[in-house]
Amino acid sequence: MILKPFMQNFLPSNTLKHIRPVAALVCIWLLTGCTSHIPRGNLPFPLTSENCEDMVKVVTVPLPVIASSPNEGITSGALTAFLIHNKQDEISTLLAPQVNYNANFGITASLYGAFYPVPGRNIELNMSQSSKVNHAYEIKGRDISLMDKKLELNANAFKISDGSSRFFGFNANSSQQQETNYANDEIGYNISAGYQIGKHFQISLGSRFRDVEIRPGAVKKIPYIKNKFSAPDVPGIDGFTTHAPRISISYSTLNDRDTPTFGGYARFTFEPTMQALGGTADYRRYEVEAKGFIPLDNARYISVFRLMYSQTLGKNVPFLEQSILGGETTLRGFGRNRFIDSSFFLLNLEQRIRLFRWEVFNVTADWEVAPFIDMGAVMEALDKANGSNFELNPGIGFRAIVRPNIVGRVDMGIGKDGPAIFVGLGYPF
Repeated sequence: MILKPFMQNFLPSNTLKHIRPVAALVCIWLLTGCTSHIPRGNLPFPLTSENCEDMVKVVTVPLPVIASSPNEGITSGALTAFLIHNKQDEISTLLAPQVNYNANFGITASLYGAFYPVPGRNIELNMSQSSKVNHAYEIKGRDISLMDKKLELNANAFKISDGSSRFFGFNANSSQQQETNYANDEIGYNISAGYQIGKHFQISLGSRFRDVEIRPGAVKKIPYIKNKFSAPDVPGIDGFTTHAPRISISYSTLNDRDTPTFGGYARFTFEPTMQALGGTADYRRYEVEAKGFIPLDNARYISVFRLMYSQTLGKNVPFLEQSILGGETTLRGFGRNRFIDSSFFLLNLEQRIRLFRWEVFNVTADWEVAPFIDMGAVMEALDKANGSNFELNPGIGFRAIVRPNIVGRVDMGIGKDGPAIFVGLGYPF
């Protein structure tokens, strides 16, 4: 009853036309799911490990896919999630092949895999190829099982092309009439090693590399970025390379990294990019983040906040390396990269409410609703912030959580450009 008027008031009719059947489709498709037990020998590594039973429990859940975002438009399709369980009846492997259709990108075939072979170690794999422009090949790894769990290793390597990317110009007053499209075709990596100091502190050293080419995008009804802007005004429009060492210091009292229910977290990061290391220009980024989780009624209600400030200093900083707001993890009422400038300030407030726990195919999931407000602005520097430049995005999120490591989410936010809907894995922050 609450959702219906929200959708009718804020979502366009063509989006509603696609969303209304989703609930019915989910119910119908869930009925076709099943739980089976398969000999471990038929599921070789990395699908299973020594932590699995000889007869491995596999839950199969087919689902429809429907998503709508400002940059990509409407995407529809289908996926099948295979949930492989270990001896503790926890999900040790998630495998999800998917086929989608989007008017801009054509047909997209993808495969997502998340592997948790032992506690404290996980690998994520994503392979996606569209018939037009888009592709993504990415592998991530994290290990916190070494040196008595004091050492944390992270690695990420990727090759992507996103033909839905947008550029509106710089600063908080960039106009929607200046909207342009392009594809950022890039290859790179991100690695880090963190060491625990005491009970709550961690110091982390890392390195980030990305080599970016700007190509024509997939959204042909929107002008190509190079037809409206040029290199002197938009650094990096002809491509750029970033190679940046990084140091971070963090403090955490969170009870869980992936699905926390209480505690606090604070982080300071300094990252310089240098021509001496192969970067296109010399510049440096400072970033501060703080977030907290306040549970009530045995964590049925969790109040969550995040404060974040970022500043990028230097000359000829590539536009995609500056401080950016917009998208599923910052301002959820706008598409990705909507606002760009030297600095940004961001506040996220979210009330996560567990509606019920539901067991489907012997998998227990928490189902949450999460009304939220996002507020943020880009600026030249914090002392030049102007209250009129801040964007206020109200919205509502829906989440399904299979603890300790799986979160599926749908977030709908409202911004001045219209509504935005994001579908993905993991909490937004």
